[in-house]
Amino acid sequence: MFWKKDMLFCEISPATYAISEQKEIFKRHIKNLNSKEIIAKTRLDEKLTNVVSAQSSHLIKRGKGIDERLQLNKANNIRLACGKLNGLIVRPGETFSFWLTVGKTTKRQNYKDGRVIVGGRIMPGVGGGLCNLSNTIHRLVLQSPLEVTEFHSHSDALAPDEGERVPFSSGTSVSYNYIDYRFKNATDQNVQLCLWCDDDNLYGELRSEREYPFIYDITEENHHFSMEDGKYYRISKIYKNTYDRQSGRLLNKTLVLDNHSEVMFDYDLIPKELILT
Repeated sequence: MFWKKDMLFCEISPATYAISEQKEIFKRHIKNLNSKEIIAKTRLDEKLTNVVSAQSSHLIKRGKGIDERLQLNKANNIRLACGKLNGLIVRPGETFSFWLTVGKTTKRQNYKDGRVIVGGRIMPGVGGGLCNLSNTIHRLVLQSPLEVTEFHSHSDALAPDEGERVPFSSGTSVSYNYIDYRFKNATDQNVQLCLWCDDDNLYGELRSEREYPFIYDITEENHHFSMEDGKYYRISKIYKNTYDRQSGRLLNKTLVLDNHSEVMFDYDLIPKELILT
């Protein structure tokens, strides 16, 4: 590849990308060592009593243009990571870190090539597909009083929607270890992440010791697709709504994502009725 004046060092070649990535990993190790955050580490087999929020999604997507081998490998990777996360207790004042809990994903740890996004392109990578898991956790947290302290995004249009549209069905990015997902428990009680899989689905629950005084949900407005400079984008606004548990009254509506995601799947699969010109 020829170097262009406006190219970043990481864009010159796969070798320079790998060098840049190792630099970021090293910088994050140093940052973690100097951090004063208290990282959640305790796991319990027994589930806490109250379900704050729950999610489920298909592990394996099938369809035109989807590499089934990478999907099967993704399912393997998610199952391995769930084994590290399931039952994790986040005490008041503690912070959850995806990578400080899951650890490095390597072939030695039985992780396989799944789907990763590099430079705006989907390609194979060891441990790929864990963004599906981090996104499930993010949706659990959005429907709770927990505070998201680190969030990175990629396209929310990696594959066609399966059935009814689920707001923010993808879009949470993680990459060892410098692109992390973190949340803090600033409430007065323990919370617990419960994550597990069956043959076809990923399940997640966020549990607590007792009910919170509020109920939360996620809604999406003005969802559509639009072409810009020859590419299609998913466009919408996604909100977190807070309701009083007793009265059901809406107390707060907060924009959590001004969605403008490049479509990464076959354009022929975009629902025609959702394309605005």
